[in-house]
Amino acid sequence: MSNTIINYEGVEQMPIKRFTEDAYLNYSMYVIMDRALPFIGDGLKPVQRRIIYAMSELGLNANAKYAKAARTVGDVLGKFHPHGDSACYGAMVGMAQDFTFRYPLIDGQGNWGSLEDDAAAYRYTEARLTKFSSILLSEIDQGTVDFKPNFDGSKIEPVTFPSRLPHILLNGSTGIAVGMTTDIPPHNINELANACVMLLDNPNATLADILGVVQGPDYPTLAEIITPKAEITKIYEQGRGSIKARAVWQKEDGKIVINALPYQTSPSKIIEQIAAQMKNKKLPMVDDVRDESNHENPIRIVIIPRSNRIDFNALMDHLFATTELEKSFRINMNMIGLDGKPAVKNLHTILTEWLSFRRATVTRRLNYRLDKILDRLHIIEGLIIAFLSINEVIEIIRNEDEPKTVLMARFGLSEIQADAILNLRLRNLAKLEETTLKAEQNELEKERDELQVLLGSERRLNTLIKKEIQTDAKTFASPRSSIFVERAEAKAISEADLTPTEDVTVILSQKGWVRCAKGHDIDVKSLAYRAGDQYLAHARGRSNQPVVFLDSTGRAYTIDPTSLPSARSQGEPLTSKITLPEGAEIQQVLMGQPTENVLMASNSGYGFICTFEDLISRNKAGKAVISLTENAKTLPPQLISLEEKCSLVAISNVGRMLVFPLSELPTLSKGKGNKIINISAQAAKASEEYLAHLLLLKPNQSLVFVSGKRKITLKPSDIEKYRGERARKGSQLVRGLSANSTIEVVS
Repeated sequence: MSNTIINYEGVEQMPIKRFTEDAYLNYSMYVIMDRALPFIGDGLKPVQRRIIYAMSELGLNANAKYAKAARTVGDVLGKFHPHGDSACYGAMVGMAQDFTFRYPLIDGQGNWGSLEDDAAAYRYTEARLTKFSSILLSEIDQGTVDFKPNFDGSKIEPVTFPSRLPHILLNGSTGIAVGMTTDIPPHNINELANACVMLLDNPNATLADILGVVQGPDYPTLAEIITPKAEITKIYEQGRGSIKARAVWQKEDGKIVINALPYQTSPSKIIEQIAAQMKNKKLPMVDDVRDESNHENPIRIVIIPRSNRIDFNALMDHLFATTELEKSFRINMNMIGLDGKPAVKNLHTILTEWLSFRRATVTRRLNYRLDKILDRLHIIEGLIIAFLSINEVIEIIRNEDEPKTVLMARFGLSEIQADAILNLRLRNLAKLEETTLKAEQNELEKERDELQVLLGSERRLNTLIKKEIQTDAKTFASPRSSIFVERAEAKAISEADLTPTEDVTVILSQKGWVRCAKGHDIDVKSLAYRAGDQYLAHARGRSNQPVVFLDSTGRAYTIDPTSLPSARSQGEPLTSKITLPEGAEIQQVLMGQPTENVLMASNSGYGFICTFEDLISRNKAGKAVISLTENAKTLPPQLISLEEKCSLVAISNVGRMLVFPLSELPTLSKGKGNKIINISAQAAKASEEYLAHLLLLKPNQSLVFVSGKRKITLKPSDIEKYRGERARKGSQLVRGLSANSTIEVVS
């Protein structure tokens, strides 16, 4: 029920809700049907169709002289498409660019743009139709399509073009409608023609059969399509998906030369992306990148590595992953079908439906020609009658006031036949020869019979369509541009691998200031420290290794050493990079490989073995690693190897020493660990007794106790006296040896 009312002034009124709904619906349908989506028959959007038709009406065929593009745009806007001139010209430019359209429909002269620059203004460019456009236009005047009034009813325009090939797939289409999009890729003309022939010969052919002929999209570029065959099959089954293309490169005189880019990829953008990585020091292996493109080589990007030792494949793999040298193209084969409705169609449906369109078009063309022949035969019959009584006919024409009526009555002619005789000049009428007319009549009757046979036989009609498709495909034959190569997925080189690795030493001060020095030969204690501060600990490693800090609560924190300030300065507070619990202090620092084993222990006499990776945390707040009893502290962690049969030497502050196999300690990712040496909980809590030294001892190694200038060595045989089971109190050190001494392990 309509809410529209007419007021007393005769003005139509309706609620704003109804008005806005109708307005949006009308706009949506206009965008879908008359702007954004192509028609399956000719593969064109309305603006493209109107441009091509306007140019054909102006006589701008492939053999004509070039005409100003502004003239064409003006004609299109004035007669068929009353919209923006820039949008119209943009559509025209796209159809003229061989890097945009696989088979350009417009032949442009002047600056019609490039991958880098837009086309010149339409007042500077000239254009005409290409020979290829004939597949759309050649049958338009043969009764093959319907015409409709233009926007103001002053002219008529074709509803569609009688396309002789499936142009919807040849050049593809892109567009955004209300609530939907279309992204139809271009294809190779020979492959599509063969697929159409296959379906004409065998209507029961499956999609798998078609894909034996149609390899996939064929973009106007020499870049590789690297999407696996199985995925391509899935795309053509569903009518949507994505295709991945990759640039083509080769090694040339120690340089990388890129000579083909993915569809619609700008060389300057590629160079900009590579240069940005070089500037940010993410491509240390690249010395320079430059564009050497010219007329002979439209695409030639040269990358110069720093040395020949660089892995070119790994470098290009990184660039494929981080730049538009590798690009994905969305596919969504959405179009207006023969039923006038938009739909996403698979490849089999598109070709089958287009063949139905082509069959209807050819049938209309043949019927149109048959009607013309029948009309001409009818006229010839009248002319022959006139020839046989030529004198009488001339006499009637000259003397009668109503010669038409007299002729019709005298010779039994139809009105059409009488008009044809009267429209001839008397001189021509007198010269009519029966033989000539009979010859023409015979030819036309023969053609009539052939057409009637064609129209009456589906098999013969299919044969005709097949031959025409093959002829056009041969005329415009084109080798495939996009080749198919299955490649492994490109992976970017990690930040750590990109950064040159070098030896580093991380230094920690007592007040928690940290810095990083290059090299391992650093006298850490002689470095300058802030007033009231001094050396606490250091760790040696590589710049690509994380550095782990342990606090007084047993938590571990991880930092990238490259983010630390140079040792030329006095460093920066560690608290600016990590978040410590209240009252906690950083006590230890360690560097190593993720798989290396680490000996973790507390001075309360407990410990365990973990891997360096167990200590790594990505949180500023770190992670709990070793559980500490009250007043306990962590001992310096030690990188160890479990392959050798090593022993642990535990020495308490009261001078008791215990030696036992390292293998008796458990392997944990975190926790308190097992008891190493027996220290009572009460004594540990009161700090009366604690684990003062924890040493790793290989077979045949000795211990040296250094107290001032005095050195006492415990040989392997002497050490055996202190061996016992884990968690025992250990044996008292012999006279002369003290837990307060500096203890060294020597071979």
